[in-house]
Amino acid sequence: MARIPGGTVTLHDARRRLRRAVPLEPFEIGVYPITEELLAEILGITASHPDRPAVEVSWLRAVRFCNALSEWEGLDHAYAFEGEQVTWSVDADGYRLPTEAEWEHACRAGSATPQYGPLGEVAWTSADGVASPQNVGGRHPNLFGLFDTLGNVWEWCWDLLDPARYGEYRVFRGGGFADDAWSVRASTRRGGDPRTAQDDVGFRVARGGFDAVGEAQGWSAAADRERAEVDGPVPSGWTPMK
Repeated sequence: MARIPGGTVTLHDARRRLRRAVPLEPFEIGVYPITEELLAEILGITASHPDRPAVEVSWLRAVRFCNALSEWEGLDHAYAFEGEQVTWSVDADGYRLPTEAEWEHACRAGSATPQYGPLGEVAWTSADGVASPQNVGGRHPNLFGLFDTLGNVWEWCWDLLDPARYGEYRVFRGGGFADDAWSVRASTRRGGDPRTAQDDVGFRVARGGFDAVGEAQGWSAAADRERAEVDGPVPSGWTPMK
């Protein structure tokens, strides 16, 4: 884990054409994405490629892994479950997924450019012609000492993507090994169904508890409810709310 200093990051909501500056308190985040080896050790499964980022991991499995890792180390669970509904106890000291504001701040490491270095030096992308994720740590880190925040695999975050348009889809960030440079940028937002596992989506864990309820580090349950409101019929092509 790396200690990330507090600061401010600007998030962009392209559909609503909004930008907002998010102040962040210090937090910790994994130096690497979670590897197959660590996932296998905690969940009691087999790792085919121990040093590669763990993929084919749904968002729901990722948050359950966070609780399992917390239990392994004697920390408080960050998440409570009621069926598939997940609640974040923001004051807990256990492992969790980063908010997307935390993720972008950690990825940028003080940089204001789309990539924190030349992509050929810091990220695995489609330009490398690889057909699968590569071992973690194979390219240069950013100035916070984090590897693979850009390229190699996308990384799940805690936040909802756009609840009005995509329902319960969760955000993933950073781009993957099969993506062109346009997608491998610190600000690119994509997402998927929390039950779906994909061959280019993994995750890294964060830690940090905060003296608040229902909001922290750029995320707020109230804001999620507000963003889910649709004034009028749902446009064609939008994912219906469940």
